[in-house]
Amino acid sequence: MTPEQPRDYCPRCGVAYEPLQEYCLECGARLPVNRGVVGVLATAWQRHLAWYPGDWIWPVAFFLVLTVIATTAAVAANSARKKAEPTLVATNPPVTVGPGATEGTLPVTSNLTSTLPTAPAPTITNGPLPAAPGAPSTGATTVPAPSNPNALAVWPAGQSGYTDVLESLPATGGRANAVARARQAKRNGLKDVGVLVSAQYSSLHPGYFVVFSGIYATPSEAAAGVSAAHGKGFPDAYQTRVTR
Repeated sequence: MTPEQPRDYCPRCGVAYEPLQEYCLECGARLPVNRGVVGVLATAWQRHLAWYPGDWIWPVAFFLVLTVIATTAAVAANSARKKAEPTLVATNPPVTVGPGATEGTLPVTSNLTSTLPTAPAPTITNGPLPAAPGAPSTGATTVPAPSNPNALAVWPAGQSGYTDVLESLPATGGRANAVARARQAKRNGLKDVGVLVSAQYSSLHPGYFVVFSGIYATPSEAAAGVSAAHGKGFPDAYQTRVTR
């Protein structure tokens, strides 16, 4: 008998989620999945601050720090070069007058001091920071990220409407059974399939996990979807109103 794998739970609503799942199926919150260095940094940020700007902040911060370090190193090297430049002093040698007799030396009227030419300071051009990942740039075409084909639909927060109830499973049986039935409905070809906690909606009987298909604005749209559900393995499907 293999030991059960440890489960992770959503920090907002406490519902368990599977490894590598990005969003909570219950409340829609983004899950703290570790995706390398960026994932670790993002998780640490979200544990201390409620607002998180997105993963693009890390490459931008990296390039900003790299630019500051390069600028500081260039200024320090230029200052050290100026201090190390030597100073040349010209002197006059003694002059011999007559054969073999040294009468004296010509007086040195002035000391010629010459300094090496100062090297021009390096020019450092700080270009614009790179665009954040996912942000569109001028003249570039943004390609949307592919959606997860296994993700279940989430009922819009604060919105009432109509849907087709495929099955209502007792909450005592666990959410995993409802999720499995919802994924089976997706494989059968039904669209916008998800799981509702009936206790969170006044129009539904509490104590059930409701497997639904479709998010409709009118009863006629929901009625059209019932026949499709009957033909795809859910003969007891019926339409109902969903109200918070």
